[in-house]
Amino acid sequence: MKRHVEFERLHNFRDLGGYRSQDGRTVRWGRLYRSDSLSTLQGADWDRFLSLGVRTVIDLRYPWEIEAKGRVPGAEGLAYVNLSVEHRPYDQAEIDPALDPWRYLADRYAEVAHDGAEELRQALEVIASESTPQVFHCASGKDRTGLLAGLVLSLIGVDEDAIAADFALTELATERLIADWEAAHPDRTLKWPGYGRAPEAVMRLFLADLTAAHGSVHDYAVKHLGVDETLISRLRTRLLV
Repeated sequence: MKRHVEFERLHNFRDLGGYRSQDGRTVRWGRLYRSDSLSTLQGADWDRFLSLGVRTVIDLRYPWEIEAKGRVPGAEGLAYVNLSVEHRPYDQAEIDPALDPWRYLADRYAEVAHDGAEELRQALEVIASESTPQVFHCASGKDRTGLLAGLVLSLIGVDEDAIAADFALTELATERLIADWEAAHPDRTLKWPGYGRAPEAVMRLFLADLTAAHGSVHDYAVKHLGVDETLISRLRTRLLV
């Protein structure tokens, strides 16, 4: 099975299948995908997307991003849910190069984990509620998407090394993400040299922060998100084989 699904206009569409859980099971292939924005789907890319059998799209972006950039095209049988998990917008192009970049990003993730509790819980409920293929995405498929992927994989028992390695696969798309930003902002200068980067260190810092604050990722989900053991069990049933 292939981790990366190739599209012409999407840069970061990946299958979360194949990762091993601590109980010896593995994540089903073709069940849960993560991606950058699906608003660019058209032509052969759209046909390729439809061939995956995706029945639910979870869009993690702000409503104003969707208004400006568009959303996944509509199709019969395709459900669409917008859950804006981030509540404090920031411009990554303007991050101070003097800051520790990975600590800075991990701190922003911590904000999302705190502020977006309601939306993150709803996203987990949607993922746990269906056995048909689903995809969740943000703009670049890196930060908000990476955070949700980390939570899902952790809750079903995938270890930190695999979660961090999955997060870092976005680095394969960094050059194209930068090129897209430059094409969209010809009058601006990209000030932060870490734009589009996704090293393992960011995810490891984020997971460590959750553990330090709540005892574990599981306890964060239960105590802060309001997730119960039944939902976690359903996630495992839907996603593991």
